[in-house]
Amino acid sequence: MTGSSPAPISRSLFFFGIFYGGMCCIAGVLGNKQVALGPLAVEAGIFAFLLLVVVSSAVAELHGRKTATRLVQIGFIPLLASLVLSLIVLALPASSKMEPARLEAFQLMMTGTPRIWLGGLLAYGISQTLNVTIFDALRRKEGSLVWLRAGVASVLSQIVDTLIFVFVAFYGVFPIAGLLAGQMLAKVVLSIVLVPPLIIAFVALGHKLDRGAGTFERA
Repeated sequence: MTGSSPAPISRSLFFFGIFYGGMCCIAGVLGNKQVALGPLAVEAGIFAFLLLVVVSSAVAELHGRKTATRLVQIGFIPLLASLVLSLIVLALPASSKMEPARLEAFQLMMTGTPRIWLGGLLAYGISQTLNVTIFDALRRKEGSLVWLRAGVASVLSQIVDTLIFVFVAFYGVFPIAGLLAGQMLAKVVLSIVLVPPLIIAFVALGHKLDRGAGTFERA
């Protein structure tokens, strides 16, 4: 008895899947720096998270909501793997040849509390799933205005992301009203400015990849 041939993977989905996993891993590292954008102060990890929003929306546009939701779910694998590896590396003794200043900086950057880790995981899963759901739901109302759907979905999902992360990570530790307001404002502005042109570019790239090179066959 012969089994059916496995379905091929489109080149756009293959490319976006790899890119998405990389952004999942780097977002937490970049978040250790706050950058000033005019009057706004925002954790640099927002740029990677906005790219996650763009990629998941592009996958929803090109391959459907179910595939995009599955991509978000699979994104937990590199997130958890990078977290476990970070804990292992932090637990291993440092070489005596490592400069103390470099070791101290590494420990400071990579060490986080369980509440921060939990807040990041919850915020990622809920906000990214919400982004895909809203983006797909607006398809019926806004038709081909992919940039508008992506912008609205990004704004709403980033507000939810901020609420979840800040409350889980910092509630009861210090007053969070100012942090919430500042982060929400920054994320909303960046979502409005960056997401619409990026989603247009990523969807166009996806179409070009799929037109020009076909598919990858699963082994």
